[in-house]
Amino acid sequence: MNIIRKLLDLSPIGIQIYTRKFLNREKKIDYQKRFVDFKIKEDEKVLDIGSGGEPFFLATHVADKYPGDTHHRYNKLNTENLPFTEADIQDLPFENGSFDFVYTAHVLEHVEDPAKAMDELMRVGKRGYIEVPTRMSDIIFNFARLKHFHKWYINKVGNTLIFIEYNKNDLRDTGDKEFFHMGHSYIPNAFRKTYRKNKDLYTNMFMWEKEFNYFVFNKNGEITHKRNK
Repeated sequence: MNIIRKLLDLSPIGIQIYTRKFLNREKKIDYQKRFVDFKIKEDEKVLDIGSGGEPFFLATHVADKYPGDTHHRYNKLNTENLPFTEADIQDLPFENGSFDFVYTAHVLEHVEDPAKAMDELMRVGKRGYIEVPTRMSDIIFNFARLKHFHKWYINKVGNTLIFIEYNKNDLRDTGDKEFFHMGHSYIPNAFRKTYRKNKDLYTNMFMWEKEFNYFVFNKNGEITHKRNK
């Protein structure tokens, strides 16, 4: 079996088998448990904003802007029978400090005004977790070329998130779909192993408590919003 697997890894036919068939995305819960200790207590109120089809496994409440189909996610909304609120992360219908922990994953790269969204996170939550793709992920998996998809690429430095609006020159990718298919293949292969082992290179995993800093740059390199306390 190992000999056959090695031959498949090295052969063009093997690449097609691994990459064109049996696609399977690793769920957020699986890799987050490898990298993140959320430190959430059983009695805490936890909000997942942009819960989509994979609500946060420790959520007590979920919210999403799109109860129906949307090109912003590949799956259908699944609330798992938790209290659900239709809401925009840029204007949340919750009181100040309503939640002990606010979780949002793969949402902020899509929004029109990330500064307003981040202010809302800090307003309704006492602490939380933000997850967004790195630019390397956008490029190598060809997300950058998708129209009306990711508006921003994001870097993190300490307690600060840096949002940079994509301009026309940045919206490019490798032009090779094999990385996406191999990275998300159901069948194990060398690239998928490396990708999952180093998920933090492809995904910014950002924990915050009470507050955090941010800078927002438009496509011309000008700072449009900042919070630096």
